[in-house]
Amino acid sequence: MKAAVHALTGLLSLTGLAVAQAADIPLYPTGPSEDSAFLRFVNASESPLQLTAAGSGASLRLEGEQRVSDFLTVPADKSVQGSLSLGEQQHALDVSVAPGEFASVVAIAQADQPLQVLTVREQPDDFNALKASLAFYSLDAQCVDAGLQVAGRSVDIFKAVATGSLERRSINPLNLSVQLRCAGAAVGEPLALGDLAAGQRYTLFLVPSAQGPRLFQALDNLAN
Repeated sequence: MKAAVHALTGLLSLTGLAVAQAADIPLYPTGPSEDSAFLRFVNASESPLQLTAAGSGASLRLEGEQRVSDFLTVPADKSVQGSLSLGEQQHALDVSVAPGEFASVVAIAQADQPLQVLTVREQPDDFNALKASLAFYSLDAQCVDAGLQVAGRSVDIFKAVATGSLERRSINPLNLSVQLRCAGAAVGEPLALGDLAAGQRYTLFLVPSAQGPRLFQALDNLAN
């Protein structure tokens, strides 16, 4: 994954979109620069996803356990162009990120349905180095009023998050398992997140699959 991210960094530079070097550290110990913008790519399908830059042909491949790239630091308000490929399906990429914004380009594909690409945008909140920061991206329309509870307990972490939106909150660092809920009912098995660390940021993606709504977890790290 690190080599692929380095390739993508070079790829963006070759297309005239110089990428600033970032430390390989959790987001973000002191807060981002107001002039920085951050972009990552997410494969929410079961097949390999390949990003190819316009012009250079360099690429980044996301598959298996490595389905989410680190955040790349990109110039704010400038177009990042290329294409996303999933099997025989392709989707043109043309996205810009506002100053201080964290954008996630999410590729979603289901059987007999065209590749869908969503861009989810998040503005940074107050950072608390003593807490873990957890976000929930609700991206499956079949899960109405999506929410998360602490597994085995009636304790809401997120409740009634609309499709296409996200929420983030700070929580105490602890070992956590979560239960997805759709329209007030538990869906699927609990997901173990492991030990959430103070000062680290995490995202939970809710996406469609052939087996129904599902969750997967990602660390919100900056690429070096």
